[in-house]
Amino acid sequence: MSILYVSDPDAKLSFSENRVIAAYPDGTKHSLPVESVESITLLTKVQITTQCMEECLYRGIPVSFFSKGGRYFGRLVSTGHANPALQRQQSALYDTPFAVELSRRIISAKIRNQLVVMRRYAKSKAMDVQDLDGKIGIYMKKVSEMDTIEEIMGYEGQCAKLYFQGLSRCIEPEFSFRGRSRRPPMDPFNSLISLGYSVLMNEIYNEIETKGLHPYFGFMHRDAEKHPTLASDMLEEWRAVLIDSMAMSLINGHELTQDAFRMGDEEHPGCYLVKDGLKVFLKKMENKLQTRAKYLSYVNHPVPFRRAIALQLGRLVEAIREGDAEIYEPIAIR
Repeated sequence: MSILYVSDPDAKLSFSENRVIAAYPDGTKHSLPVESVESITLLTKVQITTQCMEECLYRGIPVSFFSKGGRYFGRLVSTGHANPALQRQQSALYDTPFAVELSRRIISAKIRNQLVVMRRYAKSKAMDVQDLDGKIGIYMKKVSEMDTIEEIMGYEGQCAKLYFQGLSRCIEPEFSFRGRSRRPPMDPFNSLISLGYSVLMNEIYNEIETKGLHPYFGFMHRDAEKHPTLASDMLEEWRAVLIDSMAMSLINGHELTQDAFRMGDEEHPGCYLVKDGLKVFLKKMENKLQTRAKYLSYVNHPVPFRRAIALQLGRLVEAIREGDAEIYEPIAIR
């Protein structure tokens, strides 16, 4: 199965003879058998015909819409996977001990994974991050002792600041950055991870709906209008594992240079990938999601990261049905 990414604003998607077709003004066409398309992600203002949208709805192929800067707008999706009974169970566990324990487990794993990523790059660049490492370790222990989500997220925020300080020390000097910047990202590293988080959240969102869960009924992140909080919850354990490490690899491996980014203006501030840089990024991300690894404690063989995400959502369903957050085992890298 293929994830179809379209990032050219001149493209027009249509459906004919059982194939999804991307056509361009110069007459060029690319197509895929519709049976091989798992989802479609539009990363700019791409035209898509009504016939193509109807076929995607009929076949359960979600179509996600992003701005060229990576802002997520929404998705076209069928209702075939809705599971009201499961969603009632999910909703009932909000603001309960289940939510606290799930949050504690996910954030503890996230911080451990951040430490692993930071240590890897510190070693590769011969950088000293012991001061940050020690502080993160103290805060990580605090997370395991907290009894409220607010306290857990407070220590998570402190760890994130230290972690990004560490990555900034380890990144190529011309790409050094001053902490996390969002909406808009103000430097190349933040541009990469912001786009990566958005695309990965879309993957998780798709899997949440496939499993019959409600993407807007989260546990850790508080209810927010128009924001899929469950997708945000389930993104946390994957940020460092998939996106931060990929961004560091793209930059420190010299796969992207400063020319791959453009700075906005006063009206549209921020830092964004240009077309060729976006192609490199999407290829790297797809390769990452297809990479096999053995990081899930309950699977005794390597699985692609995309499959691992699906398995983790399956564990979440099991935990919700049993009302037992300890069933959920976040990914832990080494």
